[in-house]
Amino acid sequence: MTCKTALLYHEDYLRYDFGAGHPLKPKRYKDTFELLKRLGVFDENVRHYTPNHATVEELRLGHTEEYIHMVQKKCKADSGYLDYGDTPARKGIYEASCAKVGGSILGAELIMNGEVEHAFNVGGGFHHAREGSAAGFCVFNDVVIAARYLQKKHGVKRIAIVDVDGHHGDGTQIAFYNEPILTISLHRYGGGVLGGFYPGTGTVDEIGEGKGKGYSVNVPLPMGTFDEAYQEAFREIVPPLIEKYQPEVLLNQFGVDTHYQDPLVGLSLTTKSYLEVSSALHRLAHEFSDGKYLIFGGGGYEPSNVSRCWALIFMTIAGVKPKNSEAYRRLLDPDLKMQNPQIHKQVQEVIKDVKRTIFPHHGL
Repeated sequence: MTCKTALLYHEDYLRYDFGAGHPLKPKRYKDTFELLKRLGVFDENVRHYTPNHATVEELRLGHTEEYIHMVQKKCKADSGYLDYGDTPARKGIYEASCAKVGGSILGAELIMNGEVEHAFNVGGGFHHAREGSAAGFCVFNDVVIAARYLQKKHGVKRIAIVDVDGHHGDGTQIAFYNEPILTISLHRYGGGVLGGFYPGTGTVDEIGEGKGKGYSVNVPLPMGTFDEAYQEAFREIVPPLIEKYQPEVLLNQFGVDTHYQDPLVGLSLTTKSYLEVSSALHRLAHEFSDGKYLIFGGGGYEPSNVSRCWALIFMTIAGVKPKNSEAYRRLLDPDLKMQNPQIHKQVQEVIKDVKRTIFPHHGL
């Protein structure tokens, strides 16, 4: 069934450019948009929207005024970094960041005013940024800002955020750590040196504090986690918590750096998992959130794979396929049948640990 669905994209997303040697390539945003156009999926129910740039007042929903002005100043100067060395301060980054946040705000507004049921901001998902600092290629945390917008503008009380990026959504977790906002993050954890894989957070024991105790849910996965193991973790943890929480709106950071060919993360997922996860979250949104489902982009560092995967995810939630079935099949990964019993056993232990630690807080 076709659902009224919006794709949020602005040409200014291309200005989110940290330089030729940086792993984040902004062309992936336009590539996704152009691929969907070539596939012919847009019609009266499936539409592209161009967002306005977020205002300083809107940025303040998630960040301090001091930090916002620092970003403006450093980007205008075109020198230095906005963090410890991952996120360069370059001309155009501030404006591009405002466009991206504007996309997530517009998606939230379109959903809440009933113009669409689902919205996907390919330029969103910058989940490492904190209230007063950039981190991990992320300048402004549009996931947090969209959630705060839903709270303040529309009075939404129960918001669920499911983050399936390969990196832990640490900035989002921190923002809601003391609130009963359900934040679930499935991510790679451990390995390497200096505290392990970036950002080094996201253990099962990070469960929230005060009124937020039990609402911060982390599923730390080992390097090499493959489709069957990942899907088992998702099915065992996410749907039961969403069903119990019954969110008014479902937010979903859908970075695809979990792909087996991604150069940075080291997980081993194929498009099979993206189809399963997007289908499951789409169903949960219709079952518990009256269809209100806002999706953000995020990580993904091999641009041709990113555009292909995001196009599949968008078509899945919109309930459309191109008329040319062969064009659709070309988007799918081969059936690799990657199996590793040792990794599968590790993932099953993580599932048990999450259930033991989190589920009692929800009466499960």
